[in-house]
Amino acid sequence: MPSVTVELRVVPLESPARILALDLGKRRIGLALSDPLGLTASGLETLVRTTLREDLARLSQLAAEREVARFLVGLPKNMNGTEGPAAARARAFAEKLAHTTGLPVDLWDERLTSVEAEELFKERGVRADRRRGDVDRVAASILLQEYLDHQRPPGEGTNVWPEDAA
Repeated sequence: MPSVTVELRVVPLESPARILALDLGKRRIGLALSDPLGLTASGLETLVRTTLREDLARLSQLAAEREVARFLVGLPKNMNGTEGPAAARARAFAEKLAHTTGLPVDLWDERLTSVEAEELFKERGVRADRRRGDVDRVAASILLQEYLDHQRPPGEGTNVWPEDAA
């Protein structure tokens, strides 16, 4: 049996670097939050929209409470990759959010995240009337997890054991 050397390193975190993801809708905003290491996404809540000013104030408050370093806003592109009116609204909201909070805001293609969230609920037998706000939160979680996975260097965070990698 070959010997294996394991090196343990402690990498200090300078500060938490949480990302707050938003799945924007006309009536609700689904929210998801990353862990400080940027590895996993968790659904947070669904914000029922009121006015732009109040929505931005609530998001600013959440960012401060949760030590958020960056926002991620879903960009609803058309299936052919073009941007329509919904994408323009998302871009405008992202600009206002960045201006209000002083935090960076990234936009990320959110095509099919709500469809994927709906499918998850259907597979579990959750009735449509019981999943309304939850779909937005789960869609935000899917959006954020896709973003986090894309940011990770190739091979990092996979479940492949070294001997299986060949």
